[in-house]
Amino acid sequence: MLFKNIRMIFRELSKRKLRTMLTLFGIIWGTSSVILLLTFGIAVKANTSKTMHGMGEAICVIWSGKTSISYGGFPKGRQLSFYNDDAQYLKDQVTLIDNISPQYSRSDIPVNVNDKKQNFTINAVWPEFKDMRNMVPREGSRFISDLDMQKRRRVVFIGNEVEKTMFGEENSVGKMMLIDGIPYRVIGVIIKKEQDGSYNGQDKNAIFMPTTTYLGIYSDRYINNMIARAKDVSQTSQMKQAIVAAMAKKYRFSPEDIQALPIWDTTEYDQFLGTFFNGFTIFLGIVGVMTLIVGGIGIANIMYVIVEERTSEIGVKRAIGAKKRTILIQYLIETFVISMVGTISGFLFAVLLIFGINKAPIQDFVGVLILKPIVAIITIIIISAITFIAGWGPAKRASNLDPVVAINS
Repeated sequence: MLFKNIRMIFRELSKRKLRTMLTLFGIIWGTSSVILLLTFGIAVKANTSKTMHGMGEAICVIWSGKTSISYGGFPKGRQLSFYNDDAQYLKDQVTLIDNISPQYSRSDIPVNVNDKKQNFTINAVWPEFKDMRNMVPREGSRFISDLDMQKRRRVVFIGNEVEKTMFGEENSVGKMMLIDGIPYRVIGVIIKKEQDGSYNGQDKNAIFMPTTTYLGIYSDRYINNMIARAKDVSQTSQMKQAIVAAMAKKYRFSPEDIQALPIWDTTEYDQFLGTFFNGFTIFLGIVGVMTLIVGGIGIANIMYVIVEERTSEIGVKRAIGAKKRTILIQYLIETFVISMVGTISGFLFAVLLIFGINKAPIQDFVGVLILKPIVAIITIIIISAITFIAGWGPAKRASNLDPVVAINS
């Protein structure tokens, strides 16, 4: 009976080719729009998050600032400066901290490799810096280790652009470079990564060395900043409060003085991005749904026409004992058959478009489009709901026809 009804619906649709094609086009285009727009929104969110996390994931960058509140007998306007030992002090005092590293920085330091000379920014950090800042070493290389720190080795981890500039196409790992006239051995090169956020330049253009090695050469008194990450990302806010309280106690400034200890919390930006792009994706989905609703109107229209033309047939079925429920289900099935043809075609069209878009040179801007299962599920749910609503009216009308009136019509 089901296959007989399907053959019947295709026979009826073939009688109105133009109306059928327009209806199917609405479903195809609507389905493709929902899939493409949702996929686009997810891809842009993922790409933006990836470039943001190139600087680090769930980290806090801590600087020394200037007091803006008089406290403990000290006037406001006092410039604070932090030391290398302050990082260990915070790790001991604040149990919420998982990783922390001080950071020394010097810009425009001359670097020589054979006859090549270029100025770069050098940074001195702890080994924990690697995981916090997503400093992933290229295969066959490594980041600074605890042993490098203990032995004060003259080793460096360099950005991929530094390697390209100074060594060309050669593998720099194991080779020597002169930094400010002092020889260092390259132990690692960072893999190429996207990085939008920055507070001290791009990692690809920087050089990193052990803090102990740096202090043995330059003897800087103060650090530039500290990087910290909480054991639990959800407790980052509490960690920041504890850091401020600990530093306020040590350096005697008001815990309420936010200018004394500026902290850049990247988790706050992550939350903003999540909220913004979720709203953006929902908006794009709504635009696609509106297009799909137009297709649903077309389905309702063509089903009303079919019911009108088959009124006598419906009357005969009702007269020989067909129940209202049977008629209702029959026309709902026919509605879903029409929708299914358009939906499958729309899915295939969307997959082809996604494949074509991914071949275009725009991945740096929107990322890679991937049709995720959740998008397919949401699309199917939306189409099913619209199809049911579109088919319910005509099907209900068909099931409620008076047999006598329907036969004589």
